[in-house]
Amino acid sequence: MDGRPVLVCTEYEDATADLVIAELNRRRVPVLRFDPGRDFPAPVALAARIGSGGSSRRKSGGGWGGRLAVEERTADLSNVRALYHRRPSPYPTNSGEQAARFAAQENRRGLGGVLGALPGCLYLSHPQAVARAEYKPAQLDAATRAGFMVPATLITNDPGAAKEFCAEQRAIYKPLHAGAYEVEGEPAGIWAAPVEAGEIDGAVSRSAHLFQAQVPKVADVRTVVVGRQVFAARITAPPGVVDWRAEYQNLSYEPVTCPDEMRGALVRFLTGFGLSFGAFDFAVTADGAWWFLECNPNGQWAWLEDAAGLPLTTAIADLLENGASHHE
Repeated sequence: MDGRPVLVCTEYEDATADLVIAELNRRRVPVLRFDPGRDFPAPVALAARIGSGGSSRRKSGGGWGGRLAVEERTADLSNVRALYHRRPSPYPTNSGEQAARFAAQENRRGLGGVLGALPGCLYLSHPQAVARAEYKPAQLDAATRAGFMVPATLITNDPGAAKEFCAEQRAIYKPLHAGAYEVEGEPAGIWAAPVEAGEIDGAVSRSAHLFQAQVPKVADVRTVVVGRQVFAARITAPPGVVDWRAEYQNLSYEPVTCPDEMRGALVRFLTGFGLSFGAFDFAVTADGAWWFLECNPNGQWAWLEDAAGLPLTTAIADLLENGASHHE
């Protein structure tokens, strides 16, 4: 039996990670779950070594060794099977105390640096690759190079340029980052929404804005890629809905087959960023064309597994256990 562990880095309440951990437990794959941003320096303890000489007697070029302990459970850093980088809390850096800020940066570069350089470890996905792929300008460039159809897009803080763009075609605005936002103290989503030239004012100059040509879609497709496996579900929202995420209670789902020409583009996109996973959103027009909207390199998928009958937990557990899927 292969005793190499899978490390799962995520926040305390993560029902999606729970599904994968339960499946790995069923397969008797050892799992160490922790949240680097909250659990280090306690209860997580790190003792990582590299280089020759000393009591470790590690050979030069052998990579990081030593141990990572999570309370009573310990992993050999030279023998980690895979790291599932789900949704860990950020290392806290907002403290006003200089010593606390220094410690947080040391923790991020020390623990985070070791976790990102484990020898022979499969990453789903590598934290640095996830961070790179979260930038929408880089995504849109990569999507164009991969061969996807991409709607005309403008990123600007110039109200005049925004007004001109919105006058040229039906357009939408959407945020460049889906961060936390509150309205009257309550969490709120900022969804993609139509915008007309007459609505543009000087407020645009206060930050970067993303405007995009509105695709005349008849449906959406969420495509989840795990390794080289591709799963797709058609999402139908009520008429006139621009962003289906605003209408979760009124959606219908059905599994669909991803066109062959799209599969190659999906793999090229992920390979370019060094990703092992991606949750892609496409707008589908009446002629069956798929238009690239965005890729979430660490997107949610658990609800889609039930709604569309897609075996996503199995695919992710396969990749973490074996480095490849049983179904390829």
